Amino acid sequence: MTRRLLALAAMLTGTLGTPSALAQAEDMALQAVAELARLNGQALACRDSAAAQRAKALMLELAPKTGRFGNVFDEGTQNAFLAQTRAERPCPPAAELSAQLDAQARRLRSATAGLAHAQIADDSELPRHSMPRYLLQGPRGGAVTGDDFRGRFQLVAFGFTSCPDVCPTTLIEVKQTLEALGERAAKLQPVFITIDPQRDTPVVIEAYTKAFDPRILGLTGSEALVRRAADSFKVRYRRVQEPGAAPDVYTMEHSAGMFLLGPDGQLLERIVYGTTVREIVTRIGTWMDTAAAR
Repeated sequence: MTRRLLALAAMLTGTLGTPSALAQAEDMALQAVAELARLNGQALACRDSAAAQRAKALMLELAPKTGRFGNVFDEGTQNAFLAQTRAERPCPPAAELSAQLDAQARRLRSATAGLAHAQIADDSELPRHSMPRYLLQGPRGGAVTGDDFRGRFQLVAFGFTSCPDVCPTTLIEVKQTLEALGERAAKLQPVFITIDPQRDTPVVIEAYTKAFDPRILGLTGSEALVRRAADSFKVRYRRVQEPGAAPDVYTMEHSAGMFLLGPDGQLLERIVYGTTVREIVTRIGTWMDTAAAR
């Protein structure tokens, strides 16, 4: 697992200079929908009703329900239909078209997973200077609370180890923030709290966070304790499972972003997903300077 995470980290590191990781996820999803539309148009032109029905079902099941995605699918279907009928070329075998739909379903599911859980809206904003709390399980099974880090700043994020995009991007940003802070990083404790304790055991989450940076502390716990921690930070999450899927085949959707807590445990600010590493470092440095001046 460590090799896979390091490879993913290396890949994502090169994308963090773009305006928004969320925008990248949306672009990937749009490309996936465009390809699905091409297959749908080809199936319609070739009178493969089973393939066309499946393409539409995948669109309804997996794609974001917005006008932009709907337009891409409709226009792509029409263009592909016309291209196939005008080309006067043989239609692909049904098995080949079915295999392409299988591949496209995987691509679209992967592309939209990060986009979906990154966009869950928060019902209410956590007031600044509130005192969010957690009591969870550390890598070696011991209890860990926010009070254990009094005197240090905390940078807290919620996510899960099977996350395809948003969570690894966030942890790479945390790693780069620690590196940019230099010696001042000793005053900051980064914390990653899973919202998928069923799969993210202490051993799993420790290996996951250490693959990004050994200074990042991964925490898990019972369903009740994880829910209580998330509620304290007003983080929303839910489990998403396809009908008929095996019990262990599911993904998680959750609100993204990070929380900066002060040395006394009070919330200083919420750092929204997509904030650049440079801006994160600047904000943390400003808070550290303010605390040192007191």
